[in-house]
Amino acid sequence: MKVIGDGMGDVIGRRIEDLDTPVVTIDLKAMEANIAKMQAYCDRHAIRFRPHIKTHKIPEIARLQREAGARGITCQKLGEAEVFAAAGFDDIFIPYNLIGAAKLKRLMALHGQVRANGNDAGKISVAVDSVTVAQGIAGAAQSAGLEFPLLIECDTGAGRTGVQTPAAALELAQWIDRAPGARFAGLMTFPTLPASTPAFLAEALSLLAASGLEAETVSGGGTPQTWTAHTIPQLNEHRAGTYVFNDANTLAAGTANEDECAMRVSMTVVSRPTGSRAILDGGSKTLSADRLLWKHPSYGVIVEYPNAIVYAYSEEHANVDLSSSAQKPAVGERVTVIPNHCCTVSNLHDRLLGVRDGKVEVTWNVQARGLVR
Repeated sequence: MKVIGDGMGDVIGRRIEDLDTPVVTIDLKAMEANIAKMQAYCDRHAIRFRPHIKTHKIPEIARLQREAGARGITCQKLGEAEVFAAAGFDDIFIPYNLIGAAKLKRLMALHGQVRANGNDAGKISVAVDSVTVAQGIAGAAQSAGLEFPLLIECDTGAGRTGVQTPAAALELAQWIDRAPGARFAGLMTFPTLPASTPAFLAEALSLLAASGLEAETVSGGGTPQTWTAHTIPQLNEHRAGTYVFNDANTLAAGTANEDECAMRVSMTVVSRPTGSRAILDGGSKTLSADRLLWKHPSYGVIVEYPNAIVYAYSEEHANVDLSSSAQKPAVGERVTVIPNHCCTVSNLHDRLLGVRDGKVEVTWNVQARGLVR
């Protein structure tokens, strides 16, 4: 796919400082090290790793994760799964409630694509947290002569989706076990919280076992929670996405250091309206809008001026408070921003540039960008 109108042209071999801004780059050494580190951790603790592709949305990067040892991938939305199935992936988990005739029709078609990719051994699995959702999938699957593995999502402390009690997990598992077109395949949760997840899962698994039901997969998730996954004995699978690039939120959480932040956004100071304020050439269409996940006071970390605060932005302007920074950038100076949330930055840009030792080595089209249905 030719990218039109970004002013970049052929960038392979060019140095970062010669690229037009704003531009998103991925340090390949850091990304490769992040992939290796995550896989080594999961292998060491006998936990299957199923990376979440919503961070990068790029099949080429998912292939690197798979080559490192990942077992299947996680796609948050059907649109993402369709892109990755078309790219040849044959083991896809969608941890999202799929509702409505349009989505169910697409899900059945996706099943056929995934099975073709896997020579009839491929699979697509889906999470559910109610009979209503499970009934829709089971009914569509039965009509198509298929059977879908369903995992029950459990709310183990996040307060988002998921059944609220172990007893509710058992009740839903029993319904799935009786339903033509569906197969009970296990439990999943997000995020895995050491203080609350183990007790919930232990009780749910005990209830299931007493009823003669086996949870073949017990899947946890979250990048910050990765490094404590081994302390939750019920888990045999982990899902994480942000780790591949890392960002200011993982920095603030203490689960990554600056060298492990592979994603950087190069920007230019286009104005210095006052002595304590600078304006960068990218705003809400360039950087993540996330700000408070880890109580970080800025919309990103400016590497060259770590005490500067990106305190506000509009569509194409980032407002930077320099009052706490001893040194201050001049108009025309380039700065490097580690965004707060790398996943949303990927979704804002047509392509990411992979760099090694300061030079562009590869360009990736963000193929699943904007696919939120």
